[in-house]
Amino acid sequence: MVDVALDEIERVTRAALVRHGAAGWVADCVADAVRKAESVGNRICGLYYLESYCRQLETGRVRGDAEPVVTRPRPGVVEVDAKFGFAQPAFARGLSQALEAARECGVASLAVGHAHTCTSLGYFTEQIARAGLIGLGLTNASPIVAPPGGKTRVIGTNPIAFSVPDGQGGIAMQFDQSTTTVALGKITMAKAAGEPIPEGWAVDAEGRPTTDPEAALAGSLVSVGGYKGWGFGLMAELLAAGMTGGVVSRDVKPLKAPDGPPHDLGQYYLVMDPEVSGVFFERLAQVGAGVALDGDSGARMPGQGKRPADPVALDESVWAQVRGLAGLD
Repeated sequence: MVDVALDEIERVTRAALVRHGAAGWVADCVADAVRKAESVGNRICGLYYLESYCRQLETGRVRGDAEPVVTRPRPGVVEVDAKFGFAQPAFARGLSQALEAARECGVASLAVGHAHTCTSLGYFTEQIARAGLIGLGLTNASPIVAPPGGKTRVIGTNPIAFSVPDGQGGIAMQFDQSTTTVALGKITMAKAAGEPIPEGWAVDAEGRPTTDPEAALAGSLVSVGGYKGWGFGLMAELLAAGMTGGVVSRDVKPLKAPDGPPHDLGQYYLVMDPEVSGVFFERLAQVGAGVALDGDSGARMPGQGKRPADPVALDESVWAQVRGLAGLD
């Protein structure tokens, strides 16, 4: 292992992206997201994706010079056409108008369409919350989930993220989770490491529970909570595709494949002004106090207690690969 400062992770990530065809401002946005993911130990959404980003920039599967187009067809609706570029710069271009619309209307939607995978949804909803508003985000992904009792893949892991401001510029609570028992990346990482997966994460191609990651990748992941998680996954599917113009999960090709059509995914956000009711922060404090009653047991609001690490401990081979992508070796 090697300890690497967050500033260095961001700098080298940016250099790798620019070297493979990303515009400077686009690379800034993506590198910031990678930095954030690594700082909180979200390795699946951090440097794990960098090689894929670079290869897809080279092949044109993601457009590194795309200029997102922002429109506001209704007072409470902000739409961003990512033009088959990265999701991070597209969100950045639309965020200020979405915040303005939510403050004006009480609630607004921010629909990012025709984008590359956004990796960590919480990265985006956190920005909404740090601006003092409540953020709910949903997206879809390549098909890996069959209906409970079925075996045909219909939807992706379809994550949902929710971030709440504390009224003082910070985050009161935040969760960012797939609607499956586990994220797909944990299966692929287990396969790469030659390790089994816990029973209950996935079923094989015949719908039978499996602990073999290879069989899981040929089969289906399991929705968290069975039918309950399946419902949330479908909700994310309909909003992420239907409200943005992105494709449904069945039409999303493998996200990390170097070649192929653009991801063409959608990310859908609801932005809510907590001041509308006049009592939101009072109720937030009451709920937080209730959670704290069992504080000795480790009970906490989601996201509380997370502290970004700096430096970050990285596998030496991973850091060597990143530096190689940046042309630094």
